[in-house]
Amino acid sequence: MFCQTSHRIRRHLRSVLITAALLVCSQVSSADGIVYQVDLEGALGVATAEYIITGIETANETDANAIIIRMDTPGGLMEPMRDIVQAILASKIPVITYVSPGGARADSAGTFILLASHVAAMAPTTHLGAATPVSLTGGDDFGPDAPGNEQPSSENENGDGEGETPPETDNQSPGSAMERKVLNDAIS
Repeated sequence: MFCQTSHRIRRHLRSVLITAALLVCSQVSSADGIVYQVDLEGALGVATAEYIITGIETANETDANAIIIRMDTPGGLMEPMRDIVQAILASKIPVITYVSPGGARADSAGTFILLASHVAAMAPTTHLGAATPVSLTGGDDFGPDAPGNEQPSSENENGDGEGETPPETDNQSPGSAMERKVLNDAIS
């Protein structure tokens, strides 16, 4: 009984979503405007980022109604991903990122691009995940010296030792922030 009800609810919800998507698409097409599309396929590198950013800038300059980034990527480099995210955030027109076709993915850097978009959409049987972009050098840019990984000082600003956190109340385990996150995720 529960399985049949759940299946009916999902089927009804799917038809409502498809109807809403068709209404949105018909409004865009009836406006006689231009919608650009660029494809992000494969690993994200510098050349791919330049292609995507140029597409976003061109769509903005020609007063297009929107730009669609059709995505199927395992991820890629951190700096090109950040450049694309900045271009999306600076865009005056909606940037719609669509993970497609079925079986496509928006992994690693692709996850951040998808989440930065004005509209994020995914075809059935697609997925996103593993949101850890990599650096160009292949090194660990996430160690203790990385930005945002500063360890809190145990002394107050006067340096007199007052204000130290007693060891029994210190929640910080040894290791870098990345190591603690991996451990926390593994336990979860």
